[in-house]
Amino acid sequence: MLNIPKGKKIILFDGVCNLCDSAVQTIIKHDKKDVFRFVALQSDLGQKIIKHLGIDTQKTDSIILYQPGFAYYYKSEAALEIAKDLGGVFYFASLFSILPTSFSNHIYDYIAKNRYKWYGKKEACLIPTKELQAKFLD
Repeated sequence: MLNIPKGKKIILFDGVCNLCDSAVQTIIKHDKKDVFRFVALQSDLGQKIIKHLGIDTQKTDSIILYQPGFAYYYKSEAALEIAKDLGGVFYFASLFSILPTSFSNHIYDYIAKNRYKWYGKKEACLIPTKELQAKFLD
């Protein structure tokens, strides 16, 4: 995977979801340590990463956190791992990791299932501004 930067955590997100877009913008704003890079699930690279990891897209279609050479997380585990890295007030969200994964994934799945209905959907994936292009992989 040639386009994967060393030492960065990759967030694969639903590029047409308004909720996911807001989450990405929030992560970028609070990623003071420049930990994360982003790639839309719908992109060629997103699909290559999913295939490389062997992830069944029937199990998740909204967020995956990939730490190259180490691990990957999806659903609520991904969200909680991201919160840990953001620190500050977001670190308190990571306290939910004490809940059983099946329970937190159930809540996550409910939100994911309704995200288009509640927040809407774009016709195309987010196109980052010039200032943010370095944070997005293609």
